[in-house]
Amino acid sequence: MRFAQPYFTLFIFVILGLILFYIRAFWMRKRIQDKFAQKGLLVELLAQVDLGRQRIKAILLILGLTLCFFALLRPQWGFKWQEVKRKGLDIIIALDTSKSMLATDIKPSRLERAKLAIGDFTQNLKGDRAGLIAFAGSAFLSCPLTIDYGGFLLSLENVDVHTIPRGGTSISSAIKEAIRSYPAGESKFKVLIVITDGEDHDGDALGLAQEAKKEGIIICCIGIGTKEGELVFLEQEDGRKEFLKDNAGNAVKSSLNEDLLQKISLATGGTYIRSTNTNFGLDLLYQGRLSKMEKREFEGKMNKFYEERFQLPLFLGLILLALEIIISDRKK
Repeated sequence: MRFAQPYFTLFIFVILGLILFYIRAFWMRKRIQDKFAQKGLLVELLAQVDLGRQRIKAILLILGLTLCFFALLRPQWGFKWQEVKRKGLDIIIALDTSKSMLATDIKPSRLERAKLAIGDFTQNLKGDRAGLIAFAGSAFLSCPLTIDYGGFLLSLENVDVHTIPRGGTSISSAIKEAIRSYPAGESKFKVLIVITDGEDHDGDALGLAQEAKKEGIIICCIGIGTKEGELVFLEQEDGRKEFLKDNAGNAVKSSLNEDLLQKISLATGGTYIRSTNTNFGLDLLYQGRLSKMEKREFEGKMNKFYEERFQLPLFLGLILLALEIIISDRKK
């Protein structure tokens, strides 16, 4: 036997409290009666009350509630094997971890806001495999495609601007890494979501997008940042914050390059969404596009399903509670 909801065992304290209440109530009543009148007189005063039935009613109430609480535990025994099939997409999220993602035009910063949104996004996934690529000047597969969303989120938590030691932003390297990461032989069901401010320092992203399209990959882009841009602050070891500067010593201002991201999405039949402080865009992308796409049926597996047995204790408990109501403690 196993219990599906073992946390309801806490109700045992309710039953114990009820038992103690009745024990004390019957004891206190007998003590008061003994003080109130002599034994012979009590027999006449209580001629219409059946003390035995009162005890029976208390026992029925306690047993009835105990059985009902036992049913809440959802006792299960016996099981059957059933094949469970799963449908979903292969979704890889490529997250820009370059230093420009430290800009705060999207609060608390572009990178932190993106990580929070990705965490919320996984709650929409039901059978979809998820993978994570971190990219800056190069790209790295932080989490291969998996349905273990807990492991995916653990990989996401460890991503920061130090994950990729090579500076700059190379969207093409993220696309190239994604092409390598998808299983070979599939010509569809593959979605790459690129989250970036759109800066690209090697200029070959569109060419790689065409290659991805040949592999059946749909690229959707989330543009994060503002067109006006924002200066990038770096926190020093002593806690001070300084402007990020280029080789000439000028402060770096990072702005959103929507044009490139729109072209990449258009080249693969994907979708482009601009992120804002109020709506990051991932939920909109899933509900409006990904959830409606054709999904691949993955290999089914056999799951063990236990038989629910709560009906019997619940039925008996309700009968006992009904009897407690019906039985009168008055003598006929």
